[in-house]
Amino acid sequence: MYAQINEQFAAATRQFADTAARINRLALENAEAIVGLQLAAIEERTSATFAFLGEASQVRDFDGAKALWPKGAQVARENVERSLTTGQEVVGRMVKANEAIAQVAKGQFEAAARGANETVKQAQEQFAQATKGAAQATEQAVNNGQKNGK
Repeated sequence: MYAQINEQFAAATRQFADTAARINRLALENAEAIVGLQLAAIEERTSATFAFLGEASQVRDFDGAKALWPKGAQVARENVERSLTTGQEVVGRMVKANEAIAQVAKGQFEAAARGANETVKQAQEQFAQATKGAAQATEQAVNNGQKNGK
């Protein structure tokens, strides 16, 4: 009896550890992808900003500054757009990762439910057999008592 309980507990613990490892792997892969997206966006926008600052450092007069103003506005707009795009990609990746984690968890709950149902069925069958055996033993005892009482 105790061996069976220990075996079930060990199996449940292994299953939990495997599930936790899969979830951690999914979360780490997602974090890695998100950091990669953000670093790529930062690198791209930093290059564009430094290129603009290089042009700005070469301006010597007011007309050059006036010509540079639209370029500065363009760089700022592109920086904001890229930030928003990257944010949307990050949110999309996070949603996909969370869906994958939810599927793993759902699979675990379904497996646990199946296991519990199987255990309940086995217990019901054992109870039915024990009840049948007890009924037969009672009937046999009654019959023996009637034979001995006659």
